[in-house]
Amino acid sequence: MSGALLALGLLAVAGALLLVVFAVVPAGPPRVPMARLDPASAPASSALAGVGVVTGAAIERALARRGRMASGSAALERAGLRMSLPDLVLLTGLAAVVLGTAGWVIGGPIVAAVLAAAPPLVVRMLVSVRAGRRRSAFADQLDDSLQLMASSLRAGHSLLRSLDSVSQEAAAPSAEEFSRIVNETRVGRDLTAALEEVAERMDSDDFRWVTQAIAIHREVGGNLAEVLDVVGNTIRERNALRRQVKALAAEGKLSAYVLMALPFGVTGFLFMTNPGYLGAFTSSALGYGMLAGVVLLLVVGALWLKKTVSIRF
Repeated sequence: MSGALLALGLLAVAGALLLVVFAVVPAGPPRVPMARLDPASAPASSALAGVGVVTGAAIERALARRGRMASGSAALERAGLRMSLPDLVLLTGLAAVVLGTAGWVIGGPIVAAVLAAAPPLVVRMLVSVRAGRRRSAFADQLDDSLQLMASSLRAGHSLLRSLDSVSQEAAAPSAEEFSRIVNETRVGRDLTAALEEVAERMDSDDFRWVTQAIAIHREVGGNLAEVLDVVGNTIRERNALRRQVKALAAEGKLSAYVLMALPFGVTGFLFMTNPGYLGAFTSSALGYGMLAGVVLLLVVGALWLKKTVSIRF
């Protein structure tokens, strides 16, 4: 009977989570209904949608008070996520509550704390990984984007039209970033400022060079297509060198991963096969001191290996 009640409770919590998700997060691109064309008609709403809007507004105010709204939104932009920060925080919080409740019922407070802390950590890691992959893809596509811009300029198009051609013909994320530059420029923003913002968001030194070249050309004139060709060739050579170094450092990174995972693997094997052997480490002050020394050496070794295999250009 208790097992059935537990399953029923978890099912109810999951159903409530799904309802909130469907109420808060739109399923696709927003559509304007025909009724909105009539000023006299009031927009249709539901109680659940109202709760979602109120909750999102409260989360947004809390993030703004803590000074996290701007940095969090910038992180989502770098990752290319279209979901707003309050919606993401709400979904993460609901997932933490559900997993924490399930962990409390299944294994007690320790399991509940571990499961409740998992969603924020996983979301933060996924956003960071997605942003890193997006930056790498933008860097790999930059030389092709510059070649496309130079070809468009030679064909007699303006600079803004050449940027628009990249936004239409390049792959993501270059198409998305160049499209944003074009749209911001069309609504009155300075082109140099829009280019600099993309360079900061993508954390690309190469694109900063492109931005400086375009800014100098707008001030003093000259053959911008030829300048872009030179910059594109330089970036292409840098990318080839970066890929070569990455391939040569792959073996070192794999060795670092194996060495870092080896102590945990051996500890897990001993815990499963001979738990009494590990009990000596928690039965005396000397054992605790040895554990502290192990943790310190692991941290030092991890930082050393990371510094060895991470090469910045």
